[in-house]
Amino acid sequence: QVQLAESGGGLVQPGGSLRLSCAASGFTISRKAMSWYRQAPAKERELVATITSDGGSTNYGDSVKGRFTISRDNAKNTVYLQMNNLTPEDTAVYYCYARLYGFWGQGIQVTVSS
Repeated sequence: QVQLAESGGGLVQPGGSLRLSCAASGFTISRKAMSWYRQAPAKERELVATITSDGGSTNYGDSVKGRFTISRDNAKNTVYLQMNNLTPEDTAVYYCYARLYGFWGQGIQVTVSS
């Protein structure tokens, strides 16, 4: 069954860090650019980060530049999002997305609160 399964979310204090993982099954991600999106309550979904299929290029939304890092391990069929120096404004459901393939993960909650 085709699946993108996010993990690693949860509750973290401001200034803390989390690493999200997106493990693909049922297909390989090696030829696909991958992205992380997020959606906060009552807000539209926004693009957080994108990485090319070979990992050679990344881009980030302005609000997370310098704090978040997207990476991938194609051998493990997994994409990661390292989130550092988190703030309450980062609270959202985070979604993994396989570009061109057009497949979304179900999302995982990240809550930044003291």
